[in-house]
Amino acid sequence: MAVDLKNSVQHLTDEDLVQLIIEQSCDECIAELYNRYLNRIYRKSLSFVKRTSLAEDITHDIFLKILLSLSSFKGKSKFSTWVYSITYNYCIDYIRKRNKNAFIVSDKDTELKDTEDVHDDWNETLEMKASRLHKLLDEISLEDKTILLMKYQEDLSIKDIQEIFDISESATKMRIKRAKEKVQMLYIKEYKEYV
Repeated sequence: MAVDLKNSVQHLTDEDLVQLIIEQSCDECIAELYNRYLNRIYRKSLSFVKRTSLAEDITHDIFLKILLSLSSFKGKSKFSTWVYSITYNYCIDYIRKRNKNAFIVSDKDTELKDTEDVHDDWNETLEMKASRLHKLLDEISLEDKTILLMKYQEDLSIKDIQEIFDISESATKMRIKRAKEKVQMLYIKEYKEYV
């Protein structure tokens, strides 16, 4: 791929950048990928560890892991999904190694997004006060909380979540459904209201 790198790396796709990094160890391409993904990785890391300095360290570790793993990216999913998967798995492993059972979501994380395939009962659940939702999300497992945040806060598709967890489409849908049901049951139990 013959490219005037100084003038055009910003216009290349992620996949083209990856190819140039693998083939030519292109420093400009590495810098461009870093610029594109730094904030996303940092925000996700911060949502897990809640300390800026630690999130910065984790972000750099994750980006190094991504660079070292570029040759394993086969293009079966979007590059952004692949990056998200590495980021998510690294953060989960980090939390597990620190023997924590859950992470605290910020108020921003509790602003779950509505999507067209959500059931009416879940729409009502989304209308809970943020403080209630925040509390309930802390009471479910890390995996359940994460899959709900991926779907409704990160707005990832079922296919993207499926690839991140390396499970089937039906298993992905079932995990989301069960996680929603857990939050709904906790809400009923905690607040004595039906959703």
